[in-house]
Amino acid sequence: MNVAEQRKYWLDTLLLIGHPVLDALSRRKLKERLPVEFHRDRSGFAHLEAFARLACGMAPWLELEGLEGEEEQLRARYAGLMREAIAAAADPASPDYMDFKTEGQPLVDAAFLAHALVRAPKQLAGRLSERVKGNVITALKQTRRTAPGGSNWLLFSAMVEAALYILGEPEYDRMRVGYAVHMFMDWYKGDGVYGDGKEFHWDYYNSYVIQPMLVDVITLFAQESEQYAAWRPVIVERARRYATVLERMIAPDGTYPFTGRSIVYRFGAFQLLSQAALQHFLEESLPSAQVRCALTAVITRTMGFPGNFDKDGWLRPGVYGCQPELAEGYINTGSLYLCSAVFLPLGLPPSDPFWAGEDLKWTSQRIAAGDNVMRDHALGH
Repeated sequence: MNVAEQRKYWLDTLLLIGHPVLDALSRRKLKERLPVEFHRDRSGFAHLEAFARLACGMAPWLELEGLEGEEEQLRARYAGLMREAIAAAADPASPDYMDFKTEGQPLVDAAFLAHALVRAPKQLAGRLSERVKGNVITALKQTRRTAPGGSNWLLFSAMVEAALYILGEPEYDRMRVGYAVHMFMDWYKGDGVYGDGKEFHWDYYNSYVIQPMLVDVITLFAQESEQYAAWRPVIVERARRYATVLERMIAPDGTYPFTGRSIVYRFGAFQLLSQAALQHFLEESLPSAQVRCALTAVITRTMGFPGNFDKDGWLRPGVYGCQPELAEGYINTGSLYLCSAVFLPLGLPPSDPFWAGEDLKWTSQRIAAGDNVMRDHALGH
């Protein structure tokens, strides 16, 4: 693919993944259509999971201004579908009204929906009718029934409050934000990585949840606190280092280490690398076009494998095709849509160096080709 074709491929892939969810939910038929035979005991949460996780990844593209032609027509269409989907999910009279009240899992996916509102404050949060906005605020507040434990779940609570803040709700809970930020500052393990709680885990939760939410929460609330303002560059520097590590984990053939839980979120494992590209905080030594090529390799390697979707276009569990044994018991069909988080750079205009730069070999590809590559080093060394 040439440079122009890569953006079209990314967008086509995002819409291939996301269209069944948004089409069904905008028609208030998601509960009717979404397959729930996989881990059926989790099926009550599947609809909010699919919708919220898709929204989290799609939001920056929906927010992008200045597009033209066919892509702008698509963006406007899907922004409208997303707003209809939000209305359907939060309306108590809707057949697709979603469970925000049960303790536990609804907090997780309310947080992904909240992250979408933070990522698209104009096109999503800012264009909801007063009725829909009120329903969303009520739904988000219902998740306060869940008291998160000492893990990444603290950031789910913080992100919900961030969305309430974006929506203009004066009663957002500063303590939930502050507690999450302070605990993760304590749980930093070094070289750009946080523990998920006190312990370190060999998984991708620094990218699925921890660093993307921590960066955006601290950025949003930096103006509210001198302490947050002082911590923000520290948190971003750590995220910058972790993004570099993620790029180096992409092998020359577009595979990557399949370690830890939730690996069936596929290329959602690279959300933080995508966010660093979107928000322009990659290390200077890591060109954004190089990141584009590395991520394109991951996406094409995964999407080129048969069996990722069922006959109706819904995602199936696995990394390459359908591999249900890779999925933990807490995962259902809806959970899989966190893969959309890799597409965050679609929120950059086509003129941005991420999209306009010539193809570059990524780090592992260069090393494997015998190129003389600068050695890696730990943060602060």
